[in-house]
Amino acid sequence: MATITCSGVAQAPLFDILVRRRRRFVACLTAATIIPYYAFILVAIYAPYLLATKISSTSIVSIGWVIGVTLIVGTWLLTGLYVRRANGEFDGITARILAGERK
Repeated sequence: MATITCSGVAQAPLFDILVRRRRRFVACLTAATIIPYYAFILVAIYAPYLLATKISSTSIVSIGWVIGVTLIVGTWLLTGLYVRRANGEFDGITARILAGERK
């Protein structure tokens, strides 16, 4: 019986919509996370003096620390954005699929 239920869900038109939207959203969030991290690493490898620049003449904090903290906080915010959308839009579509709605 579980196989019949699963195949019925997989054939529902709303299931395709859910999968497409979720994949697109996850791909965008992944790119928004990975690209800045790799850029940070590449700058650290090829131009470390840029990250060593102090944020002001009297500061002991370098721009690398500020960028690093920003990357971490940004990742937390993107995770929160995913959770918000998953609990709203994606769970709503999932409930409609499980209720047997076709479109």
